[in-house]
Amino acid sequence: MRRDIWWAQPLAVFIGLGAFVVYSTWAAFQGEHYFFGNYISPFYSPELFGDSPHSWFGSKPLWWPAWLLFSPALLILWAPGGFRLTCYYYRGAYYKAFWADPPACAVGEPRKTYLGERSFPLILQNIHRYFLYLALVFIVILGYDALKATRFDGHFGVGVGTLVLLINVILLGGYTFGCHSLRHLVGGFADQLSRSRPRYNAYACVTCLNQRHMLWAWMSLFWVGFTDVYVRLCSMGIWHDFRLL
Repeated sequence: MRRDIWWAQPLAVFIGLGAFVVYSTWAAFQGEHYFFGNYISPFYSPELFGDSPHSWFGSKPLWWPAWLLFSPALLILWAPGGFRLTCYYYRGAYYKAFWADPPACAVGEPRKTYLGERSFPLILQNIHRYFLYLALVFIVILGYDALKATRFDGHFGVGVGTLVLLINVILLGGYTFGCHSLRHLVGGFADQLSRSRPRYNAYACVTCLNQRHMLWAWMSLFWVGFTDVYVRLCSMGIWHDFRLL
């Protein structure tokens, strides 16, 4: 009975998330053009095993099955991917856009029963709080990548790619540090936050970011994809990385 374009938002979310999933999956299986000099794509960092200068432990490990396609991204993308997949905001986004559960307010669902997140497989969403710990580690690693992006031939410098990697860390940090689970972690166990000034300040900081959690989520999603595109096209010689400093 709703006559407004209630379907516009879930359709936009479907297109946006769907496009990112398709591209990130394609990029993860490429296994090449993921680094350019001192730049490395966030899809491949940390590069535990690989053939680039950014590799931590050398080339492809001997224990990797010969019949299985190898890409450094396949070893690490499950962690940030799992963090986003189980994120409280993204749950609501893809529930509506992909499962029509429900697609919009006052719009019926295409099903008769709903078990919620109390049974398998959706009960696995509760693992989000543990993915948070991994996501915090990834922020540190990507921050180090941004720092490495300021070194050119042993000297300090700033290229367009340096700024791209830096903005990526800032946006991912805003999204991660505004996480609902982190908000509960820093202040959810206290009956009276006012009795602990450091905890209260941390709770207020996370709350400030959490109020724009959807905005941080979309900006960081777009930019992490763009960062991979930038490094990839520079590596392929299609784009030129201009030195600013």
